[in-house]
Amino acid sequence: MAHLSTWQAKLTSTDAPAATVLIRLYVGAVFLFEGIQKFLYPDQLGTGRFDKAGIPAPGFLAPLDGIFEIVCGALILAGLLTRLATLPMIVNMLGALLITKLPILWGDALLFAGKSGWWDFIHESRTDLAQLCGSLFLLVVGAGAYSVDAHLHRTDDTAPIDVEPARR
Repeated sequence: MAHLSTWQAKLTSTDAPAATVLIRLYVGAVFLFEGIQKFLYPDQLGTGRFDKAGIPAPGFLAPLDGIFEIVCGALILAGLLTRLATLPMIVNMLGALLITKLPILWGDALLFAGKSGWWDFIHESRTDLAQLCGSLFLLVVGAGAYSVDAHLHRTDDTAPIDVEPARR
C-alpha cells in the first residue's frame, strides 16, 4: 500500500470500533436518499420547498444541496474521506435547523404553519438533530474499522498476520 501524506493520514485515520458502521450507514443513507428526493420531488422537497422556506435562489441552492447530499452521503456510506464528507453536511444541518426549524419556536416558520413552541420545534427537528449529531460523531471518530478510510490507512505493519506456518 502506498504511503499516505500527513494530511491524508489524518483525514482517513480512525480507531473507532467496527460498530461505527451502524452510524455511518444511517447518516449516509439518510443524506443520500434525501438528496435524491430533492430531484425526484422538486416541488415538495427541492426547489419548491426552498422557495416556500424563503431561501434565496432556490433554483440554484436546492439542486446544489441535493448534489452535496448525494455525494457526501455516498462517501459516508462507503467510509471514504468520511471526515471531509461530514463537514458540508454539518453546515447543511445547521442551516436547516436555523432557517426552517428555529422559527418554529416563536411560531414564525414558513414551512410549519400553526406550529410553535419547544415541543413542535423538537418534534420537527428530530431528524436534523440526529443527522447533525451523527455527522459530528463521524467527524470526531472517523469512519471506523469497516471502511475504505481504514483500508487506506493500513500500513504493512498493521496488515493482518498470516497465521499459516511457513513451509520448510
